[in-house]
Amino acid sequence: MLLTLLWAVASSCAFTLVSALGSACTSPLGAGTAAAGDPYWLESIQHRGTAAFNPDPANYVVFRNVKDYGAVGDGSTDDTAAINAAIQDGDRCGGSVGIETVCNSTTITPAVVYFPSGTYVVSTPIIAYYTTQLIGDPNNIPTLSASPSFAGIAVIDTDPYIDGGSGAQWYFNTNSFFRSVRNFRIDLTAVAGGATGLHWQVSQATSLTNVVVDMSQGADSQHQGIYMENGSGGFMGDLVFNGGKFGIWVGNQQFTVRNITINNAVTAIHGSWNWGWTFQRVTINDCSVGFELESGSIDGDAQTVGGEAIIDAVVSNTPVFVQSTTATTSLAGSLVLNNIQLTNVPTAVGIADGSVVLEGGTTTIESWGQGNVYEGTGTTGTFVQGEIVSANKPSSLLDGNGHIFGKGYPQYEAYAPSQFVSVKAEGAAGDGITDDTQALTDIFSKYSGCSIIFFDAGTYVVSDTVTIPAGTQMIGEVWSVLAGKGSAFQDVENPKPVFRVGESGDQGVTEISNIIFQTIGPAAGAIVVEWNVAEPADSQGGAGMWDSYIRLGGSEGSEQDINTCPWTSTNNYDPCMSAFMALHLTAGSTAYLEGTWVWLADHFMDGDGYTRLSLYSGRGILSESTGPVWMIGTGSEHHTLYQYNIVNAANHYMGLIQTETPYFQPTPAAPTPFTYREDYNDPVFGDQITEALGLNVINSQDIIIFGAGLYSFFDTYSEDCVDTRNCQQSIANIDSASSVTIYQLNTVAITYQLSVDGVGIINQADNINGFTSTVTAWSQ
Repeated sequence: MLLTLLWAVASSCAFTLVSALGSACTSPLGAGTAAAGDPYWLESIQHRGTAAFNPDPANYVVFRNVKDYGAVGDGSTDDTAAINAAIQDGDRCGGSVGIETVCNSTTITPAVVYFPSGTYVVSTPIIAYYTTQLIGDPNNIPTLSASPSFAGIAVIDTDPYIDGGSGAQWYFNTNSFFRSVRNFRIDLTAVAGGATGLHWQVSQATSLTNVVVDMSQGADSQHQGIYMENGSGGFMGDLVFNGGKFGIWVGNQQFTVRNITINNAVTAIHGSWNWGWTFQRVTINDCSVGFELESGSIDGDAQTVGGEAIIDAVVSNTPVFVQSTTATTSLAGSLVLNNIQLTNVPTAVGIADGSVVLEGGTTTIESWGQGNVYEGTGTTGTFVQGEIVSANKPSSLLDGNGHIFGKGYPQYEAYAPSQFVSVKAEGAAGDGITDDTQALTDIFSKYSGCSIIFFDAGTYVVSDTVTIPAGTQMIGEVWSVLAGKGSAFQDVENPKPVFRVGESGDQGVTEISNIIFQTIGPAAGAIVVEWNVAEPADSQGGAGMWDSYIRLGGSEGSEQDINTCPWTSTNNYDPCMSAFMALHLTAGSTAYLEGTWVWLADHFMDGDGYTRLSLYSGRGILSESTGPVWMIGTGSEHHTLYQYNIVNAANHYMGLIQTETPYFQPTPAAPTPFTYREDYNDPVFGDQITEALGLNVINSQDIIIFGAGLYSFFDTYSEDCVDTRNCQQSIANIDSASSVTIYQLNTVAITYQLSVDGVGIINQADNINGFTSTVTAWSQ
């Protein structure tokens, strides 16, 4: 039942024949051939993965099966020590000495910790180290069962507190990158008191998918599925929580949640604080309260829930759908409800004291908001608690139920090991040194569309453009790295793709998951990923990326580190140019992007994990696609000209998008050290727009932005401007020819939250909402 529920969408039409394979494949992959009861392919294949920049790559173990470390999984043996031994093996990044952390972050000790089917009893937390993926068998999902004597913050803990009462932790909460947990049932029912499934205190480049947490039921339950007190996320989806005092208890700067179900909890979702959250496709059954939101603070010192955006919720037999802790007639607790289907829900929006803001019943709420609403070029907003603009939703963006389409992480659970091909077995080195251009080109040519291409853990260096043909299904191992290096990518006047996904006009089911794309050394002319492929007509969302990132500089082996590009060095452009552009969705392409973080590093992740860098990437994400395009839980940070540039495009759903401006700006001001390029539809910088735009939309139609966090924290590396809320003048620009609807626009330290045709129209001073300023809705 679990897999039917969570994976029905993910598996639909996943391997439709492609119209343009672009490879030599003559025997298409077809359906999976794994027999019933067979172990998951990841358990059975030969593991050749290496950590290219580890001090001892030949002996460092990337893939760990917990049973190889002594775990039994018989439902009675305490497997805690064995599981943690599997995670810790190899001098990994975690732990503390006294109240000091041992390691803040790392890229050189990746690990896949695999759990075969079974029931693993744990009595203290399983601690997930930095750059770790915990993966269970999706065909026979393993159970992590908390023993009756369980003691600790949660069954899975991503950031332990250090003993001593200081509040110190192993990792800094906004730098807790590269974590993944998928395919588990967590059972708390044997614990009589309070217990938690996951302490999920994470930031970007993290994913939590296909997890069920079972808890005790009833008003006396003290269990909670997730505890998250802070961080800077992030994406999670395809989750089920049964019972508990709280299905999930969450606070984080920003997050996107897709496809979450909570049954029989006292409170389904408790929001303690945020700047902005997007919940897409929420199902709540038989709870007392759906969303319980702490609200009421706008002074910036005690941030509560700043902005909550909920779309496509189905709620039944729950007395109150959304309940705020305090009444508000001001901006505090901005709320957007869109396509909310209620069945026997007497109060749609209420207050903890029992008062009703919006009556419920058995009804559908099309589009309702609480907060400041703006239209067109108007400079004055109106506070509303009522109906707000309902964005036009093109049918291409919707599933058969009229909800925004979603597609889960492709895991190929029906496929046998014989249907996979290892790139290392086929001659690619992945050692971070060898030129793998020809090896990868040959592998794609031979196997795209015929086999699922498995990128064993490693760093695969290419010196020229590599085309990933339409029809390729490829999956990495703990974020296998594909990196462009060399003179082919260094001419800023003649930019060149490093990886080209399909050729112009190609269609085909194309899936990329668990991959990092990057550059090594100076690459001023690199277009890191050029995306040309389009989904076939019969496979919605058939061209996409999941849990995959573009990471530029800041890692061991990137050759752009604290020695080459320290933040204290000014005008050191040439060796520190990381890319011309990170991601280009070309005209004619379609894309489903889930959990895609496009990051120019602001600090060096190895070493002390904090030291700042000055790196330069011209452009973040340029989309010229007419759609459909889904950007679900995406972020783009620190690029010189813009983070998102939507030009001559249409039919985009974007929720929640998160951006940061380069820390060095305005010294120099944009576009320096790059130049304006009309042929790449660069924004024009001038009177009010002098620094990188978080969002630029030009001549584009039906663009739906369901949550945006656009931030600027520095003025020439000084944070003083945060207190005065003026680090940057403008950050979002939309031209008057475009059709755009924005819900929950949250900005930090921006004078004008939104500009139209380059002229600022919405002043942040009118929308202060704690640390951020919030526009609940804007449309033309």
